[in-house]
Amino acid sequence: MAIRITDECINCGACEPECPNTAIYEGGVEWSIADGTTVVGLFKLEDGTETEVDTQHQPVEEDYYFIVPDKCTECKGFHEEPQCAAVCPVDCCVPDEERVESEEILLTRQATLHPDG
Repeated sequence: MAIRITDECINCGACEPECPNTAIYEGGVEWSIADGTTVVGLFKLEDGTETEVDTQHQPVEEDYYFIVPDKCTECKGFHEEPQCAAVCPVDCCVPDEERVESEEILLTRQATLHPDG
């Protein structure tokens, strides 16, 4: 499952540089699939829509850091545990119970986001 950041976030930013997929953004910042990945062309989002990887999307959250679920792999393929949760000083990086995903799905997403690596 993807990790999410709760509204208990203190906006310290400790999580952002730890994400190997660049899935974490400061509140109010637009995001794209291409940010921090090597994927090119079209990318199919989990809602079934396709987007150009460099298309800028509206922020998921305006007031605090957020994780783009379509880019989160729980650090599978990179680390033993989600690095955002490991460094968060207030423990607000938690599993998103609404997005339960198997390790296979997470590893497939990691390979899709980083086809050259």
